[in-house]
Amino acid sequence: MPLTRVKFLPGIDKQNTTVGAEGRWVDCDNVRFRYQLPEKVGGWSSLVTDTIVGVARKMFPFVDLDGNRYVAIGTDKLLLLYFEGQLYDITPLDTQITNATIQTFSGSSLVTITTSTAHGLEPGDIVFLDDTTLPGSSGYSTSDFDGKKFQVTNVLNATQFQVTVTTSGTPANAGPGGSIDIAPYVRIGPAAQSYGYGWGISEWQGTVAGAATSTLNGALLNDTNGTGGSGTNITLASTTNFTSAGRILVESELISYASIAGANLQTIVRGVNGTDKAAHSDGTAVTDATNFSDWGEATVASTVQLEPGLWSLDNFGQVLVATIANGKTFTWDAGGTQPLTTRAATTTSGFATGNNPTATRASLISPTTRHLIHLGTETTIGDATTQDDMFIRFSDQEDINTYTPSVTNAAGTQRLQDGSRIIGALKAKETILIWTDNALYTMKFVGAPFTFGFEQVGTNCGLIGKNAAVEVDGVAYWMSPNGFFLYDGTVKTLTCSVEDYVFDQLDITKGQQVNAGLNNLFGEVTWYYPTTSSTYNNQYVVYNYGESAPQLPIWYIGSEARTSWIDGTIYPKPFGTKFDSTADGTFPSIVGLSGLGQTTLFEHEIGTDQINPDGTTTTVASNIKSFDFDLDIQGTAGQFFLFMRRILPDFKNLQGDSKITMSVKRFPQQSDSATTLSPFTVSSSTNKIDTRTRGRYANIKIENDGASQSWRFGTITLDLQQDGRR
Repeated sequence: MPLTRVKFLPGIDKQNTTVGAEGRWVDCDNVRFRYQLPEKVGGWSSLVTDTIVGVARKMFPFVDLDGNRYVAIGTDKLLLLYFEGQLYDITPLDTQITNATIQTFSGSSLVTITTSTAHGLEPGDIVFLDDTTLPGSSGYSTSDFDGKKFQVTNVLNATQFQVTVTTSGTPANAGPGGSIDIAPYVRIGPAAQSYGYGWGISEWQGTVAGAATSTLNGALLNDTNGTGGSGTNITLASTTNFTSAGRILVESELISYASIAGANLQTIVRGVNGTDKAAHSDGTAVTDATNFSDWGEATVASTVQLEPGLWSLDNFGQVLVATIANGKTFTWDAGGTQPLTTRAATTTSGFATGNNPTATRASLISPTTRHLIHLGTETTIGDATTQDDMFIRFSDQEDINTYTPSVTNAAGTQRLQDGSRIIGALKAKETILIWTDNALYTMKFVGAPFTFGFEQVGTNCGLIGKNAAVEVDGVAYWMSPNGFFLYDGTVKTLTCSVEDYVFDQLDITKGQQVNAGLNNLFGEVTWYYPTTSSTYNNQYVVYNYGESAPQLPIWYIGSEARTSWIDGTIYPKPFGTKFDSTADGTFPSIVGLSGLGQTTLFEHEIGTDQINPDGTTTTVASNIKSFDFDLDIQGTAGQFFLFMRRILPDFKNLQGDSKITMSVKRFPQQSDSATTLSPFTVSSSTNKIDTRTRGRYANIKIENDGASQSWRFGTITLDLQQDGRR
């Protein structure tokens, strides 16, 4: 028999069976198609030596009037700038709290801060502390607090919270006393989309289901002390199955504790969450109330969807305009005095954005008319309770501070009808595209007296998440809960050969975490999404608009997830952010940091591997697998077994080694693992691979698993001969 060449069409097909996907590839990871051929993707390198606190969900590049290049980065905790290889913290601060008191505890790094009014803080919030006066002999110095950022460790009640202080000193019992000023970082939102909890529907004195129980070993007096009437510890008969830190319920009193040592709950605070201190007898029942639910506290049943902390970022000239989803709008002026040491604020360098709405789902600047547009915003400016998720408000032209319509300005409002809430918007050619959860609208400048005209151009094509759409060359691409779409003047469905695979594993309840990224260098739109088995983005799907044709759309998939992305514009290469929930970020420096995760900022299409912030290298492994092809001899496909003597590989741009694995089957549904020939190493000098195996069907897998490796695969030529019907 002559040598047989097996050709493969570009793209991945997961809609068909492995035999039915004739001529196609059926699986891949870290592979793209270029010139119709599969190749390993380029590597990526960390841009800074620090990692960022929290999960980044938005990046925005812009240039000031002096040509300085900035990338704004919004996380669930921070607003940062990347500038000339460095990170800068410009996160807005909330209302300052002054003259709070401090209480310290012997043997504990926890410090309790008591405010004269409700602090409004939650565990995990970041606070900036300053102007400290310590109470008595606390064991600390003012330098342990002043000018430093802290993570809130515990919230005891409306006027008390705790931070963890790291110091070389020895903490002692002191206070409450002294004074300290608190500047909370503005709260942005949760790290991940989830279901939250309603309020005030539990039993009046609370419920604790399935919690650990014990009894007091010693009486509690009606004071601030522990058992025995002194100290900061409570002794139980047993602490088995109690959480390592949390709260207990003794009759109707809630008491917090910071740690456990033997039978002792240490560093207690009496009467938390508004409960009253009371005397309790020796042997009184104690319940682990860490997950306690009281009237006015979160219930045990999740009923309300909580969107993750998201940002809208845009520029008004050299002024960065930053809107927290369902929150306020802030500005930061690159042209201001020492801008890198100035935080974004509601009033910055003359831009009185305090005139803006205080609750807005998303915002953007119209590209030609320079209006600031608020989407899903307040019907009454300054009253967040009037937020209407379908209501649009836009400023006067060239004036982002004027919103009240008049005959002398171009401010105005509009309410959309199809859908329950506005999800997101994009700038496109001569129009702004606005998606609700069900429809697509265009917003076009028409001049006086209406300023903007609105037209619904699609239905049942809503956006799955705020950042799930991109625009390139006048065409918008997006992911909907109903599939993939494009708009080029009309809404069209994108035929997707991996659609079932993506949507079967997509966690639709975390749609706001889906992030679309454009890589114009390779003509790719990538959607990063979370699966049902992951809290954060862990998979991606790519549409190659550059090489696709109507009759052959090119899609591919993978597992290297990103939480935000920008294409190469002011910088030549794309930037992407990768989140790790198991480690804490190093920028900015936050005392007591724990559990907020870290984001690494990468520049993509650099080399072949992942270069980490510490300079170490992580291999970028890649693979692609073909359909199960059969022997086709004179129209007798599938009837005969084949005897495969050797493989003749065809690679281009091969760096280092790659591997070829062949699986030869007798039956279509036979497992690959039962029929796999050992991976064959291929180098630039490999001309043939001897196999000497027989079967009716075969598939091929190309991969690399080592550093400094890259490849592009062409065709495969097989030395085959017919080997009988049985």
